[in-house]
Amino acid sequence: MTDEPQDLFQCTECQAGVMHMRHITYFTWLDEELVTVPNFPAWVCDVCGRREYDARAISWLVTILNPETGKASGSKRRVRPPLEKRDGARPIRD
Repeated sequence: MTDEPQDLFQCTECQAGVMHMRHITYFTWLDEELVTVPNFPAWVCDVCGRREYDARAISWLVTILNPETGKASGSKRRVRPPLEKRDGARPIRD
Protein backbone atom coordinates (compact mmCIF):
# COMPACT_ATOMS: atom_id res chain seq x y z
CA MET A 1 0.00 0.00 0.00
CA THR A 2 1.07 3.57 -0.52
CA ASP A 3 1.14 6.37 2.01
CA GLU A 4 -0.61 8.72 -0.44
CA PRO A 5 -4.23 9.62 0.40
CA GLN A 6 -6.74 8.24 -2.09
CA ASP A 7 -10.22 9.41 -2.95
CA LEU A 8 -12.58 6.62 -1.99
CA PHE A 9 -16.22 6.33 -3.02
CA GLN A 10 -19.16 4.02 -2.54
CA CYS A 11 -19.67 1.13 -4.96
CA THR A 12 -22.47 1.82 -7.44
CA GLU A 13 -23.18 -1.92 -7.81
CA CYS A 14 -23.66 -3.23 -4.27
CA GLN A 15 -24.01 0.11 -2.41
CA ALA A 16 -22.22 -1.51 0.55
CA GLY A 17 -18.59 -1.57 -0.51
CA VAL A 18 -15.97 1.09 -1.01
CA MET A 19 -14.02 1.46 -4.25
CA HIS A 20 -10.23 1.37 -3.82
CA MET A 21 -7.56 2.10 -6.44
CA ARG A 22 -5.69 -1.08 -7.33
CA HIS A 23 -3.37 -2.24 -10.09
CA ILE A 24 -4.80 -5.34 -11.76
CA THR A 25 -4.27 -7.35 -14.92
CA TYR A 26 -6.64 -6.00 -17.61
CA PHE A 27 -7.92 -8.44 -20.24
CA THR A 28 -9.49 -7.53 -23.58
CA TRP A 29 -10.00 -9.12 -26.99
CA LEU A 30 -8.49 -7.51 -30.09
CA ASP A 31 -10.09 -9.29 -33.03
CA GLU A 32 -9.37 -12.94 -32.16
CA GLU A 33 -6.40 -12.29 -29.85
CA LEU A 34 -6.55 -11.99 -26.09
CA VAL A 35 -4.53 -9.00 -24.89
CA THR A 36 -3.45 -8.75 -21.25
CA VAL A 37 -2.10 -5.61 -19.62
CA PRO A 38 -0.43 -6.06 -16.22
CA ASN A 39 -0.45 -3.32 -13.57
CA PHE A 40 -3.48 -1.57 -15.04
CA PRO A 41 -5.14 1.03 -12.74
CA ALA A 42 -8.72 0.24 -11.71
CA TRP A 43 -11.15 1.01 -8.92
CA VAL A 44 -12.15 -2.26 -7.22
CA CYS A 45 -14.98 -2.71 -4.70
CA ASP A 46 -13.86 -4.29 -1.44
CA VAL A 47 -17.19 -6.15 -1.07
CA CYS A 48 -18.50 -7.29 -4.48
CA GLY A 49 -15.31 -6.95 -6.55
CA ARG A 50 -16.83 -4.62 -9.18
CA ARG A 51 -14.15 -2.97 -11.32
CA GLU A 52 -14.27 0.51 -12.79
CA TYR A 53 -11.34 1.34 -15.01
CA ASP A 54 -9.43 4.60 -14.98
CA ALA A 55 -10.67 6.70 -17.96
CA ARG A 56 -7.22 8.10 -18.78
CA ALA A 57 -5.65 4.64 -18.78
CA ILE A 58 -8.41 3.28 -21.05
CA SER A 59 -7.87 6.18 -23.47
CA TRP A 60 -4.13 5.44 -23.51
CA LEU A 61 -4.79 1.74 -24.12
CA VAL A 62 -7.24 2.41 -26.98
CA THR A 63 -4.63 4.62 -28.64
CA ILE A 64 -1.94 1.97 -28.35
CA LEU A 65 -4.15 -0.87 -29.59
CA ASN A 66 -5.58 1.13 -32.51
CA PRO A 67 -4.16 -0.36 -35.74
CA GLU A 68 -4.02 3.15 -37.27
CA THR A 69 -1.70 4.47 -34.55
CA GLY A 70 1.65 5.49 -35.98
CA LYS A 71 0.56 5.43 -39.61
CA ALA A 72 0.81 8.52 -41.75
CA SER A 73 -2.52 10.20 -42.35
CA GLY A 74 -4.08 9.72 -45.78
CA SER A 75 -4.31 13.39 -46.62
CA LYS A 76 -0.95 14.99 -47.11
CA ARG A 77 -0.94 18.71 -47.48
CA ARG A 78 1.59 20.06 -49.92
CA VAL A 79 3.11 23.40 -49.33
CA ARG A 80 4.21 25.23 -52.44
CA PRO A 81 7.19 27.52 -52.18
CA PRO A 82 6.42 31.18 -52.86
CA LEU A 83 7.05 32.37 -56.40
CA GLU A 84 10.08 34.56 -56.65
CA LYS A 85 9.72 37.81 -58.50
CA ARG A 86 12.37 38.39 -61.03
CA ASP A 87 13.19 41.49 -63.03
CA GLY A 88 10.98 40.65 -66.00
CA ALA A 89 12.70 37.31 -66.54
CA ARG A 90 10.61 34.47 -67.87
CA PRO A 91 11.25 30.74 -67.50
CA ILE A 92 13.20 29.18 -70.33
CA ARG A 93 11.17 26.78 -72.46
CA ASP A 94 12.64 24.22 -74.79
